[in-house]
Amino acid sequence: MKSLTQPDIRLQKFLADRGLGSRRKIESWITEGRVRIDGKLAQLGDRVNEKSRISVDGRPIRGRQSQKSSRVLLYNKPEGEICSRDDPGRRPTVFRNLPRLRGERWVVVGRLDINTRGLLLFTNNGDLANQLMHPGSDLEREYLCRIFGRVDDAEVERLRSGINLDGTEVHFKDVKRQRGEGSNTWYSVVVTEGKYREVRRMWEAVGCRVSRLVRVRYGNVILPRNLRQGEWTELKPGAVNRLLKGEEGKADAASKKQNKHNSSRRPARRKRAGKK
Repeated sequence: MKSLTQPDIRLQKFLADRGLGSRRKIESWITEGRVRIDGKLAQLGDRVNEKSRISVDGRPIRGRQSQKSSRVLLYNKPEGEICSRDDPGRRPTVFRNLPRLRGERWVVVGRLDINTRGLLLFTNNGDLANQLMHPGSDLEREYLCRIFGRVDDAEVERLRSGINLDGTEVHFKDVKRQRGEGSNTWYSVVVTEGKYREVRRMWEAVGCRVSRLVRVRYGNVILPRNLRQGEWTELKPGAVNRLLKGEEGKADAASKKQNKHNSSRRPARRKRAGKK
């Protein structure tokens, strides 16, 4: 007879499977001393099972993994919102417009700074979030940039071939002029990592300033044209399953189809300023 005992797994995977956050985020909680196992401070590398008594910030975490299906939201982030849950300065957060979950948490995939708008992905599956953000995935992120300043063909080629930032060579995988002239010239650029302010800093390195920055694609998930700022829509189960299997290339069609037919769930309405 096979043993019914659940095998021990790494603590960060255990918590990520329960939708508490990405593995990287949970690793930082462990390092900060916020996680306990059977009353003792957890350490990186600890392994647990469903019988382990685990708490985060003093709050007990249930042992059994949620049987709820994995979900992925597409959110059109406006400028002025931050990607943290809480902010001492009481700035608006992207989480305020998302649907509520019971016993789970939304994990943001690939943050955007407060001055950048566009596509954000959220999931209740911490493992999927980690998979989509892992540097080894080489997932493309595409942005539209409105540039203030003049850039010639040689400088565009520098952006493609590589620029040194703080001792590290970075480059755009692709850069194309889209429309406009002078201070209203738009370019599309593609990067494969989500380093902080990387797109803005690369343009600054060739003497230009980014006055507008919009993320329009993450992997092959595209920001739907009919999704207004501050609203969300949900990927259909088939598209989510393809993401779980690492088949990001097929998520494009799913997003486009959803753009035409919309989601079965209505987007959340934007809250008016001053209302909670």
